[in-house]
Amino acid sequence: MSTELASPMTDLDRMRHPAEALELVVAHSAPLPVEQIPLRACAGRVLAADVTAPENHPPFPASTMDGFAVNSEDVSPWREIVGVQNAGPVLDLEVTPGMAVRIMTGAPLPPGADAVVRIENTELADDHVIINQDVINSGDNIRPIGSDIAAGATVLETGVFLGPSEIGLLASLGIDPVSVYRKPRVAVISTGDELVEPDQPLAPGMIRDSNRFSLLAALGQLPVDVVWAGKGPDDRVHLETLLRERIADCDVVLTTGGVSMGDLDLIKAILGDLADVHFRRVFMKPGKPLNFATSGQTLLFGLPGNPVSALVGFELFVRPALRILGGHQEAVRPRLLVHLAHDIEPTDRIDHQRAWIAQNDAGQLVASTTGAQGSSRLASFTGSNGLVIVPPRDRRYVAGEAVEGILLGDLARIP
Repeated sequence: MSTELASPMTDLDRMRHPAEALELVVAHSAPLPVEQIPLRACAGRVLAADVTAPENHPPFPASTMDGFAVNSEDVSPWREIVGVQNAGPVLDLEVTPGMAVRIMTGAPLPPGADAVVRIENTELADDHVIINQDVINSGDNIRPIGSDIAAGATVLETGVFLGPSEIGLLASLGIDPVSVYRKPRVAVISTGDELVEPDQPLAPGMIRDSNRFSLLAALGQLPVDVVWAGKGPDDRVHLETLLRERIADCDVVLTTGGVSMGDLDLIKAILGDLADVHFRRVFMKPGKPLNFATSGQTLLFGLPGNPVSALVGFELFVRPALRILGGHQEAVRPRLLVHLAHDIEPTDRIDHQRAWIAQNDAGQLVASTTGAQGSSRLASFTGSNGLVIVPPRDRRYVAGEAVEGILLGDLARIP
């Protein structure tokens, strides 16, 4: 019997709870520098500075209806039409007693008018208009100067996601260019000599590279720049050179494979030499062998080689980091209470089962898993819109029981 003492377990060897692992990722992630870009390129980006209105909006009193601009103190029901004011350039028109101006929605109110009578409340008689409205109040159907936005008001705050309405608001105020956080630069590297391109035939023992394409699709849903995407060989020197190059020109480097316990699991060893490793294993299924490290300001994620493990790891750890780098204030997807549609057997780790989450007529969220949940079965992700979180315990989870879920796509309704 050998008397050699076993090497003590280091903190890196300890399996981290997913929440603890996420805390480490968040702690090492920070918004990227600010850049000024054209307004037309801002969709999906995050605002990096408060925006104050440089002017009133609207900048003039404007009609909110098609009708006639009048003076509310004029009691005559018959009024001469002295012109038509459309939205656009201001015409040389004025409303005096006994006069009215035909006006369109959004058009500037002519001098002398303080109200607009809706077209539905009038009748035309040659060059006159008959007002069929007993009471006209000053300000009727008029949008005052600055009623939407007052000059100097803060209209958007730092950290706001720039969607369609925000982009339109910036355009209406003449804000162009815009200060936003820079997009993360990301590299994706699949490792393994067994990998071939999807359009290539399979030789014995080879498999097609699906991880790179799955991750590129996941990255495509975020505002990032993919700097490089390719394969890395099972060769220590070449792989280390490739990683050094990507660390030098990227904010985030994603690798798949090479992080377990095999002789050719080189990523794990290389990260230990090139970077500060923060954890190597997570108490979760799928995706236990997941490495997270930093080299300077670059984040490195060594994702497992199994396709489902890689995508789950991306959702739980990489996506939040990318959102923080891009300036988002909310990094993680919200967790929801879902009710199981069927029994589930727990495992020895926190299981993240792919599921279809839908709302029933009572407003309750119901989750059905997508069948066999093996970490290599990428089909378990197709047809799913969420993850069901199943912690370990000594008895099965039964239908109707409530557990946590993460919604990854649109919520469905149960027909």
